[in-house]
Amino acid sequence: MSIIITGTGRYIPEVIVGDQDFLKSTFYNADGSRITLDSKEIISKLTTITGIEQRRYAHEEQRTSDLAFFAAQRAIADADIDPETLDGIIVAQNYGDMASGQNQVDQVPCLAARVKHKLKIKNSRCMAFDVLYGCPGWIQGVIVAQQFLQSGYAKRFLVIGSEILSRVSDPHDRDSMIYADGAAASIIENIPDMPGAGILSVASLSFTREEIHFIHNAPSFNKAHAPETKYIKMAGRKIYEFALNHVPKAMKNCMDEAGLDIKDLSKIFIHQANEKMDEAILERFYKLYGITDIPQDIMPMSIHKLGNSSVATVPTLYDLVRKGELGEHQIKPGDIILFASVGAGMNINAIAYKVT
Repeated sequence: MSIIITGTGRYIPEVIVGDQDFLKSTFYNADGSRITLDSKEIISKLTTITGIEQRRYAHEEQRTSDLAFFAAQRAIADADIDPETLDGIIVAQNYGDMASGQNQVDQVPCLAARVKHKLKIKNSRCMAFDVLYGCPGWIQGVIVAQQFLQSGYAKRFLVIGSEILSRVSDPHDRDSMIYADGAAASIIENIPDMPGAGILSVASLSFTREEIHFIHNAPSFNKAHAPETKYIKMAGRKIYEFALNHVPKAMKNCMDEAGLDIKDLSKIFIHQANEKMDEAILERFYKLYGITDIPQDIMPMSIHKLGNSSVATVPTLYDLVRKGELGEHQIKPGDIILFASVGAGMNINAIAYKVT
């Protein structure tokens, strides 16, 4: 029995928002004081740290379930399957179907049910539910689907990561320039005649004692701006330190469980949140093996042009590389790859995977 990704698809929104679009923004500190630095300097510093030069936003009429549906259609076509044969749909998301210009989260019915409806699936045995797990949501969705597939209850799942963070970001918080929108999907199947392929091992961890509020919702830093509206907030420095201390260990534990060595890896797909943080995680990960000479092409990056679309970053990145659409990055059958993510919760997860 092997749990295989047999198809992938993505939806990258058409609206491109560059750094220059924030030049007229006014930014505030968490204590409500206005940042006196010139906007151009603020933008330059954030770009240097995160690597983000552009991000994608959804059109006003689009909702998160729409993006998920578009990505799902492409994954289904890529896997060449009949959607009626799906046993389950999982949508990883965090803010529901919030409409443009509104601040009310719309979670009922769940987004997976809405996607099933948009796909016009009649099969009542196809379960549909959401996973709220922060940015690691898509990876966690794959892990959940794996459990159903291994049990024999299901044979085929659709797992989607979809998010519109542009509608929950505080326009007066510098971090608003990090967030983006997007969706990506994958077909996960139980293939009995491919031993040793697909998912080799998983890791899933949750830290909630001191870390629970590292990412949370709170009013704008500008006290005069929409005081009743709450936006996504994060403790950047604490998250950075947390990630460096815990993510590399989780990645290594995942590798160890599969009996793999770091030299077996062809690619590492890490959540696209912050270029400097991802590079530091990679360095710490290799250091656990006593290696300082890191392969330059081991970690693909999409954050420069797509920003941080939360649950969509890892599956989008994988789809781009799988289809040979991200520069020189390629994967081929037999390659060992590692998915890893960290986010609100605080949650961390990883999957070691052998490409088919």
